[in-house]
Amino acid sequence: EKERKKLTQKEEEILSCFWAKGAMFVRELLGLQDEPKPNYNTLSTIVRTLEEKGYIGYKQYGNTYQYYALVSEDEYRKASLNNVVDKYFGKSYARVVSSLIEEEKLSIDELQELIQKIKNKS
Repeated sequence: EKERKKLTQKEEEILSCFWAKGAMFVRELLGLQDEPKPNYNTLSTIVRTLEEKGYIGYKQYGNTYQYYALVSEDEYRKASLNNVVDKYFGKSYARVVSSLIEEEKLSIDELQELIQKIKNKS
């Protein structure tokens, strides 16, 4: 699994359209965008950038291309989480949990529930 380049917020939004709707042509993608809609060429450039970065692939139909996600939302989420843990928590998930508890984002009850889930898995 090669390391993919990070996405901008706009690229992430566009990729999530493919997760939600499946394979699409740029015109269909344009139809999903909020007003004010981006220019067709701008959108097309973002899609090509996502393709260059390895997040989407395409099928060619004559001179048009239908694009589709190569990475699932789940894979993307896991990779993003790993990047955050590596970068800000020295690759330590224990430090992440500790930080969540300190900031009261995770209660002791929730933590015990997680521990129970882990025990039940093994």
